Amino acid sequence: MSDLVTAREELMAVAIGDLGALLDRIETMAPQLDASRMELLRTSTELGEQVEAYSRRMNEITENAKVQAVRHIARRANEMARGTVDTQTRAMEEAARVVFRNEIGPTLQRVTLPLQEVATMARKGARPWERWLLHTATAVLSSAISWAMAAWLWLR
Repeated sequence: MSDLVTAREELMAVAIGDLGALLDRIETMAPQLDASRMELLRTSTELGEQVEAYSRRMNEITENAKVQAVRHIARRANEMARGTVDTQTRAMEEAARVVFRNEIGPTLQRVTLPLQEVATMARKGARPWERWLLHTATAVLSSAISWAMAAWLWLR
């Protein structure tokens, strides 16, 4: 049994020695792990800053794209509205011409022909003495002015 105790003690001594070596290794790795942790934190901070800058730039690009898209849509809508207004204006003008030519024109001609005939009759024979009256009034007025001038010159 003493061999068994000695072997056990020997194994325990070897295990304790290995444990001491392991603890020494861990102690030597602690500063390296701490340095790695610090480097990882610094890299994480830099990466966060880069992501934030990237996010701001993408927001700017997105906003610019929105503005450009809205401008393009507005420009195209205005062009289409102008085209539609022009097309509708031409269509309305053509419709007005057709309506006038087909419906109002003939009615207007039916109404104006009798009126033209009445006007022609009125010009020809309505009051033939008016022209003579105008000439007579002109002659009388001229004569009166001439007599007035002669009287004025004679009295002087």
